[in-house]
Amino acid sequence: MEIENIELSLLSLNDYQELKQAMIESYTSMPDSYWKENHIQSLLTKFPEGQVVIKVNNQIAGCALSIIVEYEKIDSKHTYKQITGDYTFNTHNDNGDVLYGIDVFIKPEFRGLRLARRLYDYRKELCEKLNLRGIAFGGRIPNYHKYADQITPKEYIEKVKRKEIQDPVLNFQMSNDFHPTKVLKGYLEGDQASNEYAVLLEWDNIYYEKQTNITNTIKKIVRLGLIQWQMRPYQTFEELMQQVEYFVDAVSGYRSDFALFPEFFNAPLMAENNHLSEHEAIRELAKHTEEIVKRFSELAISYNINIITGSMPEIRNERLYNVGYLCRRDGTLERYEKLHVTPDEAKVWGLQGGSNLKTFDTDCGKIGILICYDSEFPELSRLLADDGMDILFVPFLTDTQNGYSRVRNCSQARAIENECYVAIAGSVGNLPNVHNMDIQYAQSMVFTPCDFSFPTNGIKAEATPNTEMILIADVDIDLLRELNKFGSVKNLTDRRTDLFELRKK
Repeated sequence: MEIENIELSLLSLNDYQELKQAMIESYTSMPDSYWKENHIQSLLTKFPEGQVVIKVNNQIAGCALSIIVEYEKIDSKHTYKQITGDYTFNTHNDNGDVLYGIDVFIKPEFRGLRLARRLYDYRKELCEKLNLRGIAFGGRIPNYHKYADQITPKEYIEKVKRKEIQDPVLNFQMSNDFHPTKVLKGYLEGDQASNEYAVLLEWDNIYYEKQTNITNTIKKIVRLGLIQWQMRPYQTFEELMQQVEYFVDAVSGYRSDFALFPEFFNAPLMAENNHLSEHEAIRELAKHTEEIVKRFSELAISYNINIITGSMPEIRNERLYNVGYLCRRDGTLERYEKLHVTPDEAKVWGLQGGSNLKTFDTDCGKIGILICYDSEFPELSRLLADDGMDILFVPFLTDTQNGYSRVRNCSQARAIENECYVAIAGSVGNLPNVHNMDIQYAQSMVFTPCDFSFPTNGIKAEATPNTEMILIADVDIDLLRELNKFGSVKNLTDRRTDLFELRKK
């Protein structure tokens, strides 16, 4: 057949006679199963957008019919007769939350042209447009009658999944991103090929937003501001905070949603205690932490930006920890701890590892924060990802390029395996008048997963190495939702949880 044009259009009652003939030709095993004109009239009256035909050379080649129902109605066992209201379609509800597929067919002479995929794509677009939670329908399993005396419908579905049994209908649905959720017994009366069984198939709309009376303020395009901090001597505490405010002002001037400072950015203040031993000097530095956090919180409010304060030493119950704070722009504070301290931190400074691991809710979604060495332990970020983290922030401090490479490469791995964004920020320069603070090496970066919607090398943005600067980058949270469902690989959902599990003690 020479194809001149293919057109998808809304069904009209004027199409009925041609539609009837197309249904008769399509359902040869059930010749009396075509819809009557009053059925089509009812569907067009109740939900015209849900009824579409696909035409090849201006001839009807296929059709898709649907209604909108409430999820609760399909969440239990139901039959085709029940879901259609005894074929009256009175079950259609404009205020429902699921697009329910009533019928899809392609005439035999037009099969093999992938026309059904176009019909399903239309349904998906309509589902997103109407902000419905998903699509559902009872899928026939027309080859099941060949195996009914050997295996159950559930076993049949599993064998189809494993490609041990070929079922053209079910195979097509699953390849089109529909997942089986339950077996429906006695679904379609007279469907002998399926032994009257059907599989409830569902497609989830990742853009669905449940209606609420609360104004939705979660941002989907998030701008990150990374501060690549220059280590330099400061004469006073106020001088250090002046530099802090300068950078907050700079990144907020670009309307950034987050400002990320490096680990131990306040180390220059230890110069005034260089006459003390290293572990005594850092405890003196810890005395500034409370005031620094207070100042950061004030800056977050006045510059309308969420600030991740890098990290600072803090004494609690006589023990020394490496901690930081999330200062939200609404004035609230959250504390995070470095869980794994390096051998040098423990030996020279007497730092203790923390015990608090959690995600943080922000006006840009859930985030996680791991300090430097923590990024090299994949269990931590996986636990955060399981809790819904979209962006992982890693403030770090590394002296050698070797140390930097460990943080950099591990952070990029965290972005891939957890299907999230990872932002790392470090310090450059040197502090000749501070013991145990050698020359610094850093290149601040923003990493992404590696798939078609992201940079091929998984790097969204990168700073110039060893240069004081800011790095601004936008990340799209919706792209992560698409990746979770439709990525080339699905690192989170494909985990073999039947073999292993990860949990916090």
